[in-house]
Amino acid sequence: MSQEISSLRKFVAPEIIFGSGARKMVANYAKTFGAHKVLLVSDPGVVNAGWVIEIEQLLLEQGLGCVRFTDVSPNPRSEEVMRGAEIYREQGCDVIVAVGGGSPMDCAKGIGIVSAHGEQIRSFEGIDQINNPIPPLVFIPTTAGTSADVSQFAIISDQQDRVKFSIVSKSVVPDVSLIDPDTTSTMSPFLTACTGIDALVHAIEAFVSTGSGALTDMHALDAIRLINNHLALLVEQPDDSYLREQIMLGSMKAGLAFSNAILGAVHAMSHSLGGYLDLPHGLCNAVLVEHVIDYNYRSAEDRFAVIAQTMGIETKGLTSNQIRKRLRNHVAALKRDVGLGSSLGKYGVRVADIPYLSANAIKDPCILTNPRRSNLRDVELVYEEAL
Repeated sequence: MSQEISSLRKFVAPEIIFGSGARKMVANYAKTFGAHKVLLVSDPGVVNAGWVIEIEQLLLEQGLGCVRFTDVSPNPRSEEVMRGAEIYREQGCDVIVAVGGGSPMDCAKGIGIVSAHGEQIRSFEGIDQINNPIPPLVFIPTTAGTSADVSQFAIISDQQDRVKFSIVSKSVVPDVSLIDPDTTSTMSPFLTACTGIDALVHAIEAFVSTGSGALTDMHALDAIRLINNHLALLVEQPDDSYLREQIMLGSMKAGLAFSNAILGAVHAMSHSLGGYLDLPHGLCNAVLVEHVIDYNYRSAEDRFAVIAQTMGIETKGLTSNQIRKRLRNHVAALKRDVGLGSSLGKYGVRVADIPYLSANAIKDPCILTNPRRSNLRDVELVYEEAL
């Protein structure tokens, strides 16, 4: 019997410190990277939760200068990146620390890029467009889902064109990620649900991606198992520290998987949708995921069957079509269990918007690793089904 030989695969990841209290190592790591003055990037919600002042104090106690930049929107905007980079240069900062969810972390990546190049952030759109080394990045995530703290993606919103654009480069993988489940204790149930489903979609898309491989598969499947088994319980029991740690671990593993295997049509369409209507990214993924599973299923039947088994679905004796339906229904039920069972129409999407959304989605880099080759009409049909 012939044996299939694996193709070459690249795997990049930051140094990771995982566990309760990891955030408290921030000053030690900033000093390791030669920091004298830190730009601390966050957003108003994280400031109100109390994490920014704690991290700021930890830096100051070690004799490090600290400048706050917290004017970051839920979907970080080009102009916010440019303003942050201006403050970084004006204040003579030399290390960037980001505290928050995907928005502050992606904004921090953009600030690093612009401060190293002096150009508009939009000019770095696409894959491997960064030429100069960027400042050291130390990230402390406060949500369990976006995985910007381990990924080689930065997603920025251009409000003028009403689009999100992707920057993909190992240059934006943080130097160190301090992943502390305690920081997620201030998330609302809605945010817990949105970010958890986002992480689940990361893992599913990474596993069926054309860029998947042995190094990413193990992380993707473990993430699916962890999130499937614990997310609904965490939404019901937000004070359970064990559940919180399991979801944070699942998010991290999903991030390691998708950062290296890349993603697919859910994220390509979600980026377009979020840029157009300025909706939460996890919510966009949640609305689209089962429709894309239906669309992609026949192009990765064996892999989707493994996902179904990992989610506890009994597949023995079932036809491929029966497995597809059970997987779709299971994902839809999980969404409902965490309060996210809505359609695109509820969030203001109209049939007339679909051509614009589809035209942007088909240009997104994530579509390149979708298991089924997609054209403009394919994407339009999936949006229409999600209405």
